[in-house]
Amino acid sequence: MPLWTCETCGAQFPASGDPPASCPVCEDERQFVGWKGQTFLTREALAERHGVVWRDDLGLSGLALEPSFAIGQRALLVPLADGCVMWDCVPLATPEAIAHVRSLGGLKAIAISHPHYYGALADWSEAFGGIPVYLHADDREWVTRPHASIVHWTGDSHRISDDLVLLRSGGHFAGATMLHWRQGADGKGALLTGDIAQVTMDRRFVSFMYSYPNYMPLNAAAVRRIAGVVEPFAFDRIYGAWWGRNIATGAKAAFAASVARYLAAIA
Repeated sequence: MPLWTCETCGAQFPASGDPPASCPVCEDERQFVGWKGQTFLTREALAERHGVVWRDDLGLSGLALEPSFAIGQRALLVPLADGCVMWDCVPLATPEAIAHVRSLGGLKAIAISHPHYYGALADWSEAFGGIPVYLHADDREWVTRPHASIVHWTGDSHRISDDLVLLRSGGHFAGATMLHWRQGADGKGALLTGDIAQVTMDRRFVSFMYSYPNYMPLNAAAVRRIAGVVEPFAFDRIYGAWWGRNIATGAKAAFAASVARYLAAIA
């Protein structure tokens, strides 16, 4: 039986003879059901229509679907001595993309910022021997394809290695997570934010939303919490969720200025 992928959000569902009746991720108020109704593709049909491409994005190898699919995010590969950590995920794992990742040292783990980017996490894990996929337990209800590789971590932080620590910031989702990379940006530190803190189009600030497509802002308390979570960490660079949506230098000051600007705007 085929696996199914939601065409609107890219979430993958378990194998079944028929597509799911609905996608709970899309029916949530932070997302939306496609204007033509809820539709799904088999994994095979998705691979016929889309491929996975890779390219450098400010010093990290990134992966994304082409043509763009669903939310259109890209995953990033953070290199460590014993393999890469995939930050966020995409809805498809092709043999060519898997081979590319192997050429970079393979994967030791996957970590995902929030449910909109869970994608084909099970396929990517299985391709590398069932590596762990770190998802915050507060977002457990949004997993559309349960898998033995998923590690539902708890609390406010989870260390993957000496250089990488996951930070639960909340905001966009209860378990919304960012990744701090101590050795990123030539040792000055980098913060991988997904769209928990969204890099703006001028690439000088970040902003915060409860729902991006439905224009629902975060409240002041949630934004202050996010700011407090990242404050103890040094970072000169921020990697956002899409190609080129990064703050290359001076990112910690930009983050603080962004928080102040946002709070002033909603006051």
